[in-house]
Amino acid sequence: MGTRAHNYEVQLTWTGNLGDGTATYRGYSRNHDIEAAGKPGLAGSSDPAFRGDPARYNPEELLVASLSACHMLAYLHLCAVNGVVVTGYTDGATGTMQETANGGGAFTEVTLHPAVTVTAASDKAQALALHDEAHRLCFIAASVNFPVRHQARIIQETPAAAAGRPETGSAGS
Repeated sequence: MGTRAHNYEVQLTWTGNLGDGTATYRGYSRNHDIEAAGKPGLAGSSDPAFRGDPARYNPEELLVASLSACHMLAYLHLCAVNGVVVTGYTDGATGTMQETANGGGAFTEVTLHPAVTVTAASDKAQALALHDEAHRLCFIAASVNFPVRHQARIIQETPAAAAGRPETGSAGS
């Protein structure tokens, strides 16, 4: 199988000109809108520590969210092709960014905390092990220069819980 290039395009529009542009450091808002064709927009700003609006997503949160979502999508794929049936997935991902003396900074780590619910018939050990492979497959984790760790927890349904869940197959009609 050959390699394929995938291109992505977003439109970012600064909406924070309060009248005098960036004439002064405190005289403008860090607010911006992020859009991609055919999708709902995201309201962005900077981290509140950098005069941003706490009600809007900041780039640091979006980076952590991208790593979390990428890992989840790779993991769900691996589960589907390896016979592990996932019925629930949440992740309380955390990231640390360290400021530098010159006003810059960089992420030093991100830790994913996926809590994955699998069916009673699924192999719990395999469900846990597939997180390592998902990490290796994640496009975003492979693109950053800091460690991305995962501390997964697998919750196995009881047979009674599975009995209460609707059938996933379809009967012929």
